[in-house]
Amino acid sequence: MKVSLFILALLIGVTAGGGGTYLWMHGSTGADGGDGKGEILYYRHPMDSSITSDTPDKDSMGMDYIPVYADEEGEGTSGMEESPGTVRIKPQVTQNLGVRTAMVEQGDLTTRIDALGFVDYNESALEHVHVRAEGWVEDLRVRTTGEAVEEGQVLFRVDSPRLQNAQEELLQAVRRDSGVGSARQRLRSLGMADADINQVAREGAIMRLVPVRARQDGVVRELNFSEGMHVTSAQTLMVIADLSSVWVMLDVFEPQMRVLREGRSARVSLPFRPDWERQAELDFVYPELETGSRVQRARLTLDNPEGELRPGMYAQVTLDTETIRDAVHVPAESVIRTGRQDRLVVLQEEGQFQVREVRLGNRVGDRMVIREGVEPHESVVVSSQFLIDSESSSVAELDRMSSHEEHDHD
Repeated sequence: MKVSLFILALLIGVTAGGGGTYLWMHGSTGADGGDGKGEILYYRHPMDSSITSDTPDKDSMGMDYIPVYADEEGEGTSGMEESPGTVRIKPQVTQNLGVRTAMVEQGDLTTRIDALGFVDYNESALEHVHVRAEGWVEDLRVRTTGEAVEEGQVLFRVDSPRLQNAQEELLQAVRRDSGVGSARQRLRSLGMADADINQVAREGAIMRLVPVRARQDGVVRELNFSEGMHVTSAQTLMVIADLSSVWVMLDVFEPQMRVLREGRSARVSLPFRPDWERQAELDFVYPELETGSRVQRARLTLDNPEGELRPGMYAQVTLDTETIRDAVHVPAESVIRTGRQDRLVVLQEEGQFQVREVRLGNRVGDRMVIREGVEPHESVVVSSQFLIDSESSSVAELDRMSSHEEHDHD
């Protein structure tokens, strides 16, 4: 008697919690209950509805088989008993819950990785400006970083005794008409341009301030000296970056680094330009990980003839990694993940839902590959599925506890 009272109290508690949802979703149970349900047709296994018995029985764990009544049998879709995890919900309640469904699809899915990138200077297109003969800087024409320069433009002039001596040797060779070629070559090796060498030979006078010119178009990235400074060949005086091509650097997390390889195709887009997109290929994968953030860095090169890409800009890089053929897939939002198992709520007919355990594959964008558990063209619930799943669990618990209570009462 004490056991029966305990079971009765526990049943009331479950009904007030999970069972409350049951009554709300199904409506009132009516006045009939217990033996008033009608004729018992057969008994089913409490955990496996495919196992039935014509007489009361117990499973291997001592749990009573659950009776199936005639009025319950008539509610099925085809006169057969509903399988475990099946829940019936009135259409009005379904509408109030805002239940939405989506079709289970089958087809090819291409996995991809979306990575945040940023535009950087193309280091292979940087000009490092040096002098080859020490001297003093005069007539500095470029005074700030970021200034645009053109190929052949004078950057500054240098007062170099060594260059002046080499020019004097050229003039002597011209007067002797001997050794002119060697004298010219020496001036070239000291960084003097052919146009300036020709001017010295033509005018017969040395050039005290020798111009240093830009060898390419670009912008000044570094400026490491000022007018009047003494400079030597060991110093990098200026760095000029050619922006006609740029690098896009991207970072992917450690678990995704296996997909990075040179030559892999990528799509580059700009967050502030929705209509802008370029195709490219990865041309380098860096050999080490960033120790702090645990990301793997790679890069690709983009042509930039109009200069619209500027170092420091953010970019979105999408890498297509592999194609999964004939994958069965559902919206990722439809999957219920509990930590111990993964489930889907499947619409069997209007007002009837079944909660099924499924085996998941990879997630591809907003789709989830299903390896086992559903078939193409079935419908799965994509909203309010957690309520239906909870209702299914509550009904199953009520069935089990009712079975135990009846057994203890006997």
